[in-house]
Amino acid sequence: MLFKSKHAIVQGGSRGIGAAIVKKLAKEGANVTFTYASSDQNAKLLITETAQYPGTVMAIKANSANEYEITAAIKQSFDRFGSVDILINSIGILEFGSVETLPLESFDRSYSLNVRSLFIASQSALAVMNDNGRIIHIGSVNSERVPFEGGAAYAMSKSAIIGLTKGMARDVAVRGITVNNVQPGPVNTDMNPEQGEFAESLKQIMALKRYANADEIADFVLYLASPAAAYITGANLNIDGGFTA
Repeated sequence: MLFKSKHAIVQGGSRGIGAAIVKKLAKEGANVTFTYASSDQNAKLLITETAQYPGTVMAIKANSANEYEITAAIKQSFDRFGSVDILINSIGILEFGSVETLPLESFDRSYSLNVRSLFIASQSALAVMNDNGRIIHIGSVNSERVPFEGGAAYAMSKSAIIGLTKGMARDVAVRGITVNNVQPGPVNTDMNPEQGEFAESLKQIMALKRYANADEIADFVLYLASPAAAYITGANLNIDGGFTA
């Protein structure tokens, strides 16, 4: 098993890409804590689905906009599973609206959840992370291309992750810890379903003319979390079906 007895934390892991990552880590033997914001039902379902795997999975309800809840969740995970080996920040919201009319509260919420929460979780996890650990952010290809109106706040927040990743990678390299940013293109999740309002227009942009599924993104994340990716750090990596080609 690739991650036997490793300790992984997935911030935002109850659905979509995050849930796919939790499942694959547990299947490969990792003990995984995932946080979730609201749906107890989704969290319980994921616990049930992963019960068959060798890794132990724990769910913690935590608001990623609240620094105290984030740090408390990481402490609780540390108390149960010990020092952290892998942190995956799979948290994000889409505040949609024109820059002319978007409320400032929506802009602030985009920054708080899509950027600030990553910094807080990373800082907290690093305090209890083993050397040669992994930090992986889930960003978005919209940091590089925004082919629709109303995405300025979202694109801003995802672009900020690029700089955060590069700076963090320099800060923690002395410990052998790598920091990378995975930037998916359109993925079939409840946030952006492949049968949704914008799906057909987005497919026309992509070279492969299809959405990814969450498992395809999760497989790439697990590679970055593995020993095989030890020489990759500070990278912002598109997995987008040719969205930016």
